[in-house]
Amino acid sequence: MHGRDCVKVAVRVRPFNKRERDAGSRCIIAMAANSISIQDPRDSQCRRSFCFDYAYWSHSGYIIQDHTGLYLPEEASGRYADQDCVFQDLGEGILENALQGYNATLLAYGQTGSGKSYSMVGYRPNKGLVPKLCERLFEAIKENQEMRQCQVFFSMLEIYNEQVVDLLSRGSRPPGGLRVREEQHRGFYVEGLRTVPCDSAAQVEQLMEQGTRTRTTAATHMNANSSRSHMLIVLQLKQILSKESVTKQSNINLVDLAGSERQRSASSEADRLKEGTAINLSLTTLGNVISALADMAVGRKVVHVPYRDSVLTKLLQSALGGNSRTVMIATLSPADICYEESLSTLRFAERAKHIQNRPVVNERPTERLVKELKAENARLMQRLSRLGQDGRSANDETKEIRQLLTHNELQIRTIHTLWEQHLQEALRDWEQQYANITQERRMMQMYPYILNINEDAQLSGVVKLFIQEGEWDIGLSEGSLRSITIKGLGIQQRHLVLKNNQRRVTLTPLKGAKVTINGKVVSQTTELQHLDRLILGSNCTYLYIGFPSERVANDWSYYDYDYFLSELAAAEGIHMGESSSDSSQTDPSLLAVFYDYIKLMPLVAEANQMSQELNKDVEFKLEIKNLVLSDSKGHDLEKEIVCRVTSKHTKQVWIWSKAKFVNRKFLMEELYQQHLEEIKGCHTGKGLSIAGLPRDKDPFWDPVEPLLLGTAHLWLQSLAFRIPVDEQLEVLGSEGSEEAILQAKLIPCTADGLPLGEDDILIDPSELLGRRLDVQLVVEQCFGLRWIREARSRGIQIGFSLLDSGGRLYTPTAWHNVNPALHHKVHFASLRVSQQLLDYLQSSAVLLELWGLQEGCAELVSSVEGAQVSTEGLVIIDETGMVNTIPADCLEINSSLRRLQRDLEEQKRVNNNLMKENQLLRGQLNVTNVGGDSGRSRSVRPSCDAEFARSLKQFYHNMTSVKAQLQSLRRHRPSESCDLMGLRLFVDEHSGLLKDFSEQLEQSVSALKQDVAAIVRRKRERSGTWS
Repeated sequence: MHGRDCVKVAVRVRPFNKRERDAGSRCIIAMAANSISIQDPRDSQCRRSFCFDYAYWSHSGYIIQDHTGLYLPEEASGRYADQDCVFQDLGEGILENALQGYNATLLAYGQTGSGKSYSMVGYRPNKGLVPKLCERLFEAIKENQEMRQCQVFFSMLEIYNEQVVDLLSRGSRPPGGLRVREEQHRGFYVEGLRTVPCDSAAQVEQLMEQGTRTRTTAATHMNANSSRSHMLIVLQLKQILSKESVTKQSNINLVDLAGSERQRSASSEADRLKEGTAINLSLTTLGNVISALADMAVGRKVVHVPYRDSVLTKLLQSALGGNSRTVMIATLSPADICYEESLSTLRFAERAKHIQNRPVVNERPTERLVKELKAENARLMQRLSRLGQDGRSANDETKEIRQLLTHNELQIRTIHTLWEQHLQEALRDWEQQYANITQERRMMQMYPYILNINEDAQLSGVVKLFIQEGEWDIGLSEGSLRSITIKGLGIQQRHLVLKNNQRRVTLTPLKGAKVTINGKVVSQTTELQHLDRLILGSNCTYLYIGFPSERVANDWSYYDYDYFLSELAAAEGIHMGESSSDSSQTDPSLLAVFYDYIKLMPLVAEANQMSQELNKDVEFKLEIKNLVLSDSKGHDLEKEIVCRVTSKHTKQVWIWSKAKFVNRKFLMEELYQQHLEEIKGCHTGKGLSIAGLPRDKDPFWDPVEPLLLGTAHLWLQSLAFRIPVDEQLEVLGSEGSEEAILQAKLIPCTADGLPLGEDDILIDPSELLGRRLDVQLVVEQCFGLRWIREARSRGIQIGFSLLDSGGRLYTPTAWHNVNPALHHKVHFASLRVSQQLLDYLQSSAVLLELWGLQEGCAELVSSVEGAQVSTEGLVIIDETGMVNTIPADCLEINSSLRRLQRDLEEQKRVNNNLMKENQLLRGQLNVTNVGGDSGRSRSVRPSCDAEFARSLKQFYHNMTSVKAQLQSLRRHRPSESCDLMGLRLFVDEHSGLLKDFSEQLEQSVSALKQDVAAIVRRKRERSGTWS
């Protein structure tokens, strides 16, 4: 494998979470020894394999102890990797390196929810790498305390939006965060970062809880999310080895990186404002640094490693290619719906394992300072003794030397006592924290409270707001003694009132406050029940914990952040994971869409709240775009999430992809934070003020573009019989809503554009093979355009293409009219019908697209790639469905030649008919001469074919009427405000329409049966085949 100084990489696969189990997800990860493979859920033959230093299977093969919740392997020799197994491989190595005097770093990388925090911190009895490492560190210090004196300092920080936050700071947060500086010997460091001395693992655990509480509160106040921030824990270990007279100092960096999906979404789609966001900068730069270092490791020339491009990479410079021994643990979700993210994580880890570090044992500069001070004191003493021996009067010089001696002695004493002073100060803080925790636990046994729920399980349950007897104002206000302060997006000064009276707790929302209980918005006084789910403002999530008598041990742990979101989605009609017999066969891409929808819901709520507070007057709404509407065969393709953005003032509309919305949401957060700083009067001056922000820098705005409002399918099957089609089509939007009714025609015609008659209708479509086919597509009119009805300043165009060709044709623009008449006609021709074209006609449709235009929006221009269009507007297509590339100067000659060929074929057909008629007459004459009755045997096929064609045409016309009735049935819906009597009337009307539809369908089929039976009977009569 890799040498001693390479970054070691471990991969860990977690179990399915509740959402993945409910969705019936399949495991796409396989593992053997240190090799791991991932299968594309859409292609069973596509499997990618990777090899790492360590691979941990934690997906299955475990049991949970009922009384403790500890995860253990089912079998002692089983493949399940528990927390102890991971620590023995990774944690022990980090500890050993630190005790030897090396810097050591542990990086956790993976998508949000993939198990990073579980592996790093753990959950309840399942302690992760950090607490286990601290326990073992202090055990090792205790075991060797006679040989060495050890000092441990703890610090904890967070990087969000390129700002450093000290999670242990007792003061207010400085504007812009702490500064990162560089020193020749120390490298990059955070100026003013608090470091706390510790002499036990319990103290470290308490400091981590304090930092987590600060992180949770800051995330709420800043509208941040733990999945978008990086957390760094730094343990500084100083070892004074008395026998060797050596001091070793090492830094243990434990890094929980932001969710890796942030990096992918930031680079997955072009956006005019993509480069403006700082939230993604750290992960993007980290990827660039690792790629550059990996290239250097394999011998490629690298000009520059961009450490200085982000705060994170500055602080990790020693860990990546520098003075450190580094381990990365990459965590994976095994579910098929997370395939793209898991594959991205594996590729990232594959690059990281090639990085070469240059670790060295570190000597503490403070020890050198003590040696230098003692040496200087020895020299001063020698000078002082020489002065005494010489007997010279050098009182001034002697006084100066004695002052220097005293100063140096004070410095030495200060250095030796500094550790004890810091430790005493930290001990006092620890005692205060312990008193606060004791008070909190006492109140938990006395009162009900609300508990914060966070996307990161490590941050859930950190904040507890107790509801004592009486009324309590909940909101931003901090002035009242009877108030509980909650900060976050959409929280008002006085948001709601909680009342605890006679062991009943009620919640009363105040005017304008948004309060959701168990997925439903409430506006009236509501009595809270144990384990009710509360969402205050845009996305402040809390769980109500009732009186102690109502509780069961750990019963709140079931209600995680995903539960809140799923409940909200269910209220909107989005259901995931409802049990069904074939749930295991559900398309993973469909599950991924619902997963994305639920994940994006809180982001949309926050974007709407920021828009309101910044007076942007813009509304965001998620939509599930059904791609079946974009397929000419009507196949159920993948769905995707888009965000509909509407300006309430101008009525302008934009449709943003998921990636674009997420990127813009980051920019909105930056703008919102700048707005808050301006309100507080501590704006740093970076960037433009909110008031002076130009429109092209505004993340809430975009230039208007044509929008695809909906599509309709005009089926081509009748063209295989050369039967015309005249349809009124329902144009459906991405969510299935009716956008308009479109009248369109398909008319089989001659090369000159004249409609074919009834005699040209074919009984067998195969008769078209090898022959020319001309068709006119006519877009007549639109009716009831909802797009125009909402704003009369808008316009529309209809787009289409035949045979899935690469280009698009568009009708002229119609503005300001709800029922515009278009009368747009396009003539298509295939010079030689192939079997492929015939199959296409019998199974496909012309996809008619309704495009919406807005003021200032450029019109869509027809573009048929590689097409040749004659002066008459004739579009030539070949049998492959693509546009024919006939030279323009030969087009008219070819047209004349085709007309001559048609005339020749017509003459041949007439000649053949005359020959057949002559043969028939001869046969009749012979029969008459014989005197037999066989006159019935004459050929009647031409007349029968014509009769059958007429019957078939009548049937198609009847079915057009039936389709119109079916569309009326689909559009017939009850009014949202109708009462019970109105519903009864609606049911009666619907039953009548259903009866008419059934009767007309039955009449059409019956008429066709009768016509066919009559034709067959006449044919038999004429041919004399009656038995």
